[in-house]
Amino acid sequence: MRRVPSVVAIAVALGALALGPAAFAADEIDIDHVESDGSSVSMLLGVDQLPGGASPDLDSVAVTVDGEAVDASAETVEGGAVERTTVLVLDASNSMEGEKLAAATSAIDSFLEAAPEDVRIGLVTFAGKVQQTIEPTTDHQAVVDALAGVQLAPGTKMYDAVAAATDLAGADGARSLLVLSDGADTGSSTGIDEITTAAAESGVVVDVVALAQSAAQQATLDTLASGAGGQVITADAGALGAVFSAQAQALASQVLVTFELPEGTSGEQRVEATLSDGGATYTDSALVGLGDAAPTAAAPRTVEAGTPMIGRTGFLVGMLAFGLGLAGILAFALGGGAGKSLSDQRLESYFAQSGQTSASGKRSGRPKAEGSLKDAAVGLAGTVVQGDFEDKLAKRLAGAGSPLKPAEWLLLHGAIAIGSAFAGFVLKGGALMAIAFIGGVFVPWWWLKRKHSKRLAAFNAQLAETLTLMAGGLSAGLSLPQAVDTVVREGHQPMAGELGRALVEQRLGIPIEETLENVAERMESEDFSWVVMAIRIQREVGGNLAELLNTVSETLRDREYLRRQVRVLSAEGRFSGYVLTGLPIALFCYMLVFKGDFVKPLYTTGTGYVMCAVAIGMLAAGSFVMSRLTKIKV
Repeated sequence: MRRVPSVVAIAVALGALALGPAAFAADEIDIDHVESDGSSVSMLLGVDQLPGGASPDLDSVAVTVDGEAVDASAETVEGGAVERTTVLVLDASNSMEGEKLAAATSAIDSFLEAAPEDVRIGLVTFAGKVQQTIEPTTDHQAVVDALAGVQLAPGTKMYDAVAAATDLAGADGARSLLVLSDGADTGSSTGIDEITTAAAESGVVVDVVALAQSAAQQATLDTLASGAGGQVITADAGALGAVFSAQAQALASQVLVTFELPEGTSGEQRVEATLSDGGATYTDSALVGLGDAAPTAAAPRTVEAGTPMIGRTGFLVGMLAFGLGLAGILAFALGGGAGKSLSDQRLESYFAQSGQTSASGKRSGRPKAEGSLKDAAVGLAGTVVQGDFEDKLAKRLAGAGSPLKPAEWLLLHGAIAIGSAFAGFVLKGGALMAIAFIGGVFVPWWWLKRKHSKRLAAFNAQLAETLTLMAGGLSAGLSLPQAVDTVVREGHQPMAGELGRALVEQRLGIPIEETLENVAERMESEDFSWVVMAIRIQREVGGNLAELLNTVSETLRDREYLRRQVRVLSAEGRFSGYVLTGLPIALFCYMLVFKGDFVKPLYTTGTGYVMCAVAIGMLAAGSFVMSRLTKIKV
């Protein structure tokens, strides 16, 4: 059975160009298309390969269904008795410029002129995308006019174009695609297996005319065409006219054979057509579905397992990561409300160590409350957060305005890192898992640092106004703690909150200068440190503190104005640094998720590892240089 009317004809035509008189194929007639309405059958019979191009004797056509002869009549195809559709798929990439495009346009024009009038012809042109589509129509001149407006562009998304042409061909009648391309596919979102399966299931035949293709691409196109019942024909620009003429001749020479189904015939049956000509008999047969029998269950299809993204060990590690991340999240979700503050915990620990005595003089300990899942998890994390690290992290959290304690932050941070790694593991396997884990480790620290920086910037911006308000209170006769309390009651966050904490410490017996120094250390504010230094000097040598604070306030206003001016002027450089640093990373992550095969050599080969190491080093050096160039200290 030949499902496309042109394949053998084209091959013979090309052979005639190269070798002179053609050696005729063994199968001179072909069953091109069969359709049934349940009682009668219409069959297209290709007879363009009869020796010498002889006209067939239509009265000699005979048909058998599953070995049983039936009465059949044959006539030429005309008037659209069976709907026939051909969609031309033309490569309009830059490589077709010049002689190739001119030859292709001329060949297609000849095809449109010679094709039977009842054949519906459509057009799809493509380059870096599917450029234009012309719905199949019997107005062949409309397709000719569309060809005149073809614009060349970079790219060759051939598979996307074939998929679009398959949809364009519709679902009725005899349908075929004729694809003309001179290059390999580049960047199609549709895979070759996908379009081959879609074409085969919809009954669309795909023929490919290949211009100047490599051996590897030729093999790929053979897979595409053979899977869709067609063939690849290799040709040069000069042979295109013969190729398309042979295609049109094949359509024009088809014969329509009709017959009634024998009673009780249904399901898949072998149909055989016989035609006599010049004393010779030619035969072709095909297994086709006939009648209205209920469809039988499709035969099981063997699906070969692909290469797994990860092995058994990687899977177990990923599940462990998921469990740890889920445990961290549940610790906060089921913790039963906010925990005690760090100060409360330390006071409780102190009183627990000193103990309490009862009325009888015996020491009585406070009964332990049953701990929650959160308490247990935080306690475990607390064994890691100790010493200087705990102090530094607590200072950073307090400066950022976070209510979390160091152990809670570490627990949540670990849950985020492990949960991100598991999400990457599920989406794309080991490579994305590693990237997501690194992101889960660094992003929370970056977020905490950024939140601290923004709070510090707001703190410094309020400092001049705060000093003016304190100076007014001192001038009115208030003491320094009372002036600070005025700011707490009338000021805004974060200044009011930090000074309120300083007042609480002062009421516990710590000198006001030390509590303000704690604020400067916690907020890492150099400006506020100078204010505290000025207050200390005034306390030691005397003087008018209100006047001193007004002077410092004016100085800080000028410095803040200058700082903002510098930040505005350096904004372009800083933003360029962010983009130049983040763009390669973002692009790699995007390619890893959506085009994994394209970047796979970077993390699976030795050369790829070297390239990644060099790229990371250059990116880090460039980011450092850009940050130094745009960092101006005022």
